[in-house]
Amino acid sequence: VLKVLSRIDSILRSPRAPPLIYRRSKGPVQNYIKENGQECGFEHLPLTIEMWADQLMALKDLHRSLRKLSLELVPWHTADPQDNRESVRVEDLQFIVDAILEEIENKEKNSQTPSLPTLFAIVSHFQKLFDVNSLNGVYPRMNEVYTKLGEMTNAMRNLHELLELDSSAPPTVVVDTVGKLCDVINENVTEQVQQLLGTQDIHSIINKLEEHECFFPPFQALIQDLLCLLEISNVDDILPTVRNLK
Repeated sequence: VLKVLSRIDSILRSPRAPPLIYRRSKGPVQNYIKENGQECGFEHLPLTIEMWADQLMALKDLHRSLRKLSLELVPWHTADPQDNRESVRVEDLQFIVDAILEEIENKEKNSQTPSLPTLFAIVSHFQKLFDVNSLNGVYPRMNEVYTKLGEMTNAMRNLHELLELDSSAPPTVVVDTVGKLCDVINENVTEQVQQLLGTQDIHSIINKLEEHECFFPPFQALIQDLLCLLEISNVDDILPTVRNLK
């Protein structure tokens, strides 16, 4: 027992102990003699141990508070050395505090890091631009915009190559070039139609089309009747069949 009490006394007298924990008793107290003959008083031990127990409980409360603060300030720092232990050590609290201080120092060094209101404004602006009603729809719409942007970039690159344009040419130049190409194609088609119909003015083309509308339906009906009458299915067989009948 004396050894245990002496050990407790040495702990209380240790320089590592808080300075106000050990106080020599004033007045008559029961003294115990150590093996080396020195005195030690222990009437203050219950209060001291009770105070230590309270401090240990407060340490747990402080740890919970620091954990909540850490989740708010640095939610990406999920590692906690105390997660798998029942007791809480000062080192655990120091670890959380150091992580928070490091994040604050990094924010001070990097002035370009956006604040929470700035990030909120960016998300709100994105929702407004791309008609997103809820935060859950932000990521899907981002993916959709990214996909569409990739498709448009590939299409513009292919058009630059097909039209033999410089890669730095803006979209307006690409659109103008495509429009001119369409005009050239339309002009060529008009010329081909004019050559096919043997006329050079639009009124003659209209007359030709009207003649075609008047002639073709009766001619088609006549051919169908001949096919049925001669019991054949191919137009090319009409003349040989008529010759045979003759």
